[in-house]
Amino acid sequence: MAESDGAVEVRGTVAVPASVNGSDPEAIVAQIERTRENLAQTIDTLADRVSPAGNVRRLRERAMEQVSRPEVRLAAAAVGLAVVGIVVLRFWGKRKR
Repeated sequence: MAESDGAVEVRGTVAVPASVNGSDPEAIVAQIERTRENLAQTIDTLADRVSPAGNVRRLRERAMEQVSRPEVRLAAAAVGLAVVGIVVLRFWGKRKR
């Protein structure tokens, strides 16, 4: 909250003025517009955070970043080769019996 000495307390990214000059309607209107814009940005940010589509998009981006790393590609190739090897061994093992 604002203190009695006219100081401003900052909460997040919005500064709460200690007092608004009541004689300047243009200043009040400008402050209301800034507050509206800040509120709209906050609501958009929150909506994006809880949106299932937004979560899927962020997960896809993160996965693509990981896949582009050389060590991840090498590990995926090794796992794929191991799976193919196991399938081939099982197939040949059943065939010999």
